[in-house]
Amino acid sequence: MSKIWDATAEHLLRDLAPQVLGAVVRRFHDFASAEDAVQEAMIAAFMQWPKEGIPENPRGWLIQVASRRMTDHFRSELARQQRETAVATEVDAVAPAIDLEADMDPDDTLILLFMCCHSALTSSSAIALTLRAVGGLTTAEIANAFLVPEATMAQRISRAKQSIKASHVPFSMPTPQERTERLHAVLHVLYLIFNEGYTSSVGPQLQRLDLAREAIRLTRCVRTLLPDDAEATGLLALMLLTDARRAARTGPDEELIPLTKQDRSLWDQAEISEGIALLTAALAKGSVGAYQLQAAVAAVHDEAARAEDTDWPQILALYELLKRMTANPMVTLNHAIAAAMVHGPCRGLELLRALETDERLAGHYRLDAVRAHLLEMAGQHDAAITRYRIAAGRTTSIPERNYLMTQAARLGESATNPAQTPPPTKP
Repeated sequence: MSKIWDATAEHLLRDLAPQVLGAVVRRFHDFASAEDAVQEAMIAAFMQWPKEGIPENPRGWLIQVASRRMTDHFRSELARQQRETAVATEVDAVAPAIDLEADMDPDDTLILLFMCCHSALTSSSAIALTLRAVGGLTTAEIANAFLVPEATMAQRISRAKQSIKASHVPFSMPTPQERTERLHAVLHVLYLIFNEGYTSSVGPQLQRLDLAREAIRLTRCVRTLLPDDAEATGLLALMLLTDARRAARTGPDEELIPLTKQDRSLWDQAEISEGIALLTAALAKGSVGAYQLQAAVAAVHDEAARAEDTDWPQILALYELLKRMTANPMVTLNHAIAAAMVHGPCRGLELLRALETDERLAGHYRLDAVRAHLLEMAGQHDAAITRYRIAAGRTTSIPERNYLMTQAARLGESATNPAQTPPPTKP
């Protein structure tokens, strides 16, 4: 037993949660009850491990505790139904062995991913449930990803669990046809998990490496399963080309460093090379999708030796294609930035007006942050300061809040000393 208990141990629990859930669901065939049992096992770990140390086999420990909770659940149900004579037989049939590690399938998490994206669920419910079960995201984080209130998302996840239970979905890898049917939802889930890992929407850290790495690992698994799918390849390329900048995105105090100020020598050239090779292979298949286009944008950024070398006209063209494919308001935000870099900030601000009545972005800090950036580019510093402060008040990410407040303070100082006004930076 190790006596170490720190942030690393907490990351370990988050990493193990979907693996444990997959093993328990496969063994007991009851998704909702298995999730409750795993949550109880996690609580037990939080209570016991700081005192007793992390077990040598933490995954096996969690599976065993969760399985015992499931056995207790079945006993309770059998007793409630007054089937005393069946208790011993049925409990023995589902009771776990002492050593459950041998019962662990390395593909359990991947199977869980496809299972949660079952056709019995609506696309939005499937994605929300999978983000919870596989990604380990909180309801608040999932709500942020969907741009909806937390209460709405809680109801959506609850209904999805009930649908899974009612549909009696088998815990097994779906057929090739079912994989194709569920692939769009699976890829979207992985995309959202990676995004939350790359830029955490809540808390003191800008990045959650555990989520980003798990998203990359699972996307590799999906691509291995479906090597000819161009969008699966494009998504993996996008993740690698984006993750390549990870080491340069924060300073020694976890402060956010914008793209234009990053030390590009810290970018991971191996990830960039692999990402570009994957993107080239995906584009060669002839069917261009949204993930491939986003990967192409990331590649243009990564291939620029300096920020001022960035090919903004090419990025603008790519976002114009993306806007035709998707109604995602975040694409419109990025398109406005690209347009401002090519045609000037007034053009970018004009494009943002189309989002003012979009309910999905009502009160969202990113809209205010982008508007502040473009107002600063246009020299409207007082208005930019106001927008930076509004954006800072609306974000739940501490590093982003600090960055936005720093931008407001910088412009405030430059107003009293114009000679020291620095060039604008991208939020």
